[in-house]
Amino acid sequence: MDTFKKHTRSLTSPPEHAQAIVPHNGQDLAFATRALYVGTAGNIALRMLDGTQVTLANVQGGTMLPIRVDRVLATGTTAGAIIALW
Repeated sequence: MDTFKKHTRSLTSPPEHAQAIVPHNGQDLAFATRALYVGTAGNIALRMLDGTQVTLANVQGGTMLPIRVDRVLATGTTAGAIIALW
């Protein structure tokens, strides 16, 4: 039973959906994220919702990044087990 079903969701609410990410240079994610979970340490090359491309260096495994992205790029991404949360 979901006791919070009737509550309004916001960007500060916990994510309700998750999907494993396969980094790709030309394909957007199915949904823009509210956060990324990084399972294995490394760099993450990504595109923010405003179109800015950036590489986050040396992200530690087990990190939750509260960022809104629409693409995780294959080129430059060395981190693994990345999960999109929205």
